[in-house]
Amino acid sequence: MRLGVVIVAAGRGERAGASVEGPKQYRRIGGRPVLSHTLDALTRWGKADLIVTVIHPDDGALYDEALRQSEGGAECLTVFGGSTRQASVLAGLEALAARGLSHVFIQDAVRPFIDAALLDRCLAPLTGGAVAVLPAIAVADTLKRAQFGSDAESPLVGETVSREGLYAAQTPQAFDLKLILGAHRDAASSGRTDFTDDASIAEWAGLPVVLVEGSVDNRKLTVKRDISMADEMLSRERPVLPDIRTGNGYDVHRLVEGDGVTLCGVFLPHDQALLGHSDADVALHALTDALLATCGAGDIGDHFPPSDPQWRGAPSRIFLDHAARLVREKGGTILNADISLIAEAPKIGPHRQAMREALSTMLEISLDRCSVKATTNEAIGFVGRREGIAAIATASVLYQRPAE
Repeated sequence: MRLGVVIVAAGRGERAGASVEGPKQYRRIGGRPVLSHTLDALTRWGKADLIVTVIHPDDGALYDEALRQSEGGAECLTVFGGSTRQASVLAGLEALAARGLSHVFIQDAVRPFIDAALLDRCLAPLTGGAVAVLPAIAVADTLKRAQFGSDAESPLVGETVSREGLYAAQTPQAFDLKLILGAHRDAASSGRTDFTDDASIAEWAGLPVVLVEGSVDNRKLTVKRDISMADEMLSRERPVLPDIRTGNGYDVHRLVEGDGVTLCGVFLPHDQALLGHSDADVALHALTDALLATCGAGDIGDHFPPSDPQWRGAPSRIFLDHAARLVREKGGTILNADISLIAEAPKIGPHRQAMREALSTMLEISLDRCSVKATTNEAIGFVGRREGIAAIATASVLYQRPAE
């Protein structure tokens, strides 16, 4: 046995309502298009030799995106469908006809909750010689036939219909490929276009259809509410982790003779000054790099090259404001900023509160989210020899996930 699958995905889905995401087979559930989930289920099953997806000619880009977001693995062909589901299925069967396949599953794109057990139940009768297989669920509800009157506002109950022996049909429906293709061709030639599924065409052609147990989870997504419920179910199954990113920054500047240093935007009187193209605020430079790191935006030198004369002597707050604005434009909320200064002098302690308040103002976050710490280098290295000051900064940012 060589098995092909036809996925019918050419419909317009009018009952689901209009959406910017396109027809219902391309609406997102659990963050991905419905069709991607259907393709994944068949791929994971692993017993199909070839999958043919029948799409609408206008949906090429939507289909390419759905295919990109699926697991892949099975060989997959794409053909264009017709004006009816029946015509689309025939197009898919014709595409399989020359591929040396013996049997076929015909699956609705908008039944994404098929599983391996259901697929195996559909396959088993084919291996035993059956030519048509229909998964179905016994009807559990009491059925009423409506009676429509010309002067009644609402239809009346005409009779209660016995539910004994009644089943609700599902897909995939499984067939001997040659026989169902012949039945579809005959139906098209005879002008019949009113068949609602492929099992009914098999019945019309005189093919015996075997019933197997369907699945209550194998729901067809028909109206907008169906899609919303499917999305809610998959979203509960998929843990949603907050997109919190942490960036680190490090900077160092040389100390030279002067009258003070600027750290975290606060001027500290001192007998030395920091040497740099801007005001050489080593703390804000490190924090700027930390913020840029959370959104992959390079470093401070990419945005403010030291070779550019316009930044000579510029206050480093300009750099930090720019980084914070980039973060917010990319959907980020700055959660906290932490700066460690490494210096022998001047003493940071008396100015720490003013530095925290300056950071709070610049970043537009509360004071308790701003931390400034200082340590010496125990007279070791260039910091210990009072040749420079170093800063290490860490920033945490919460990014809003894109709407799905």
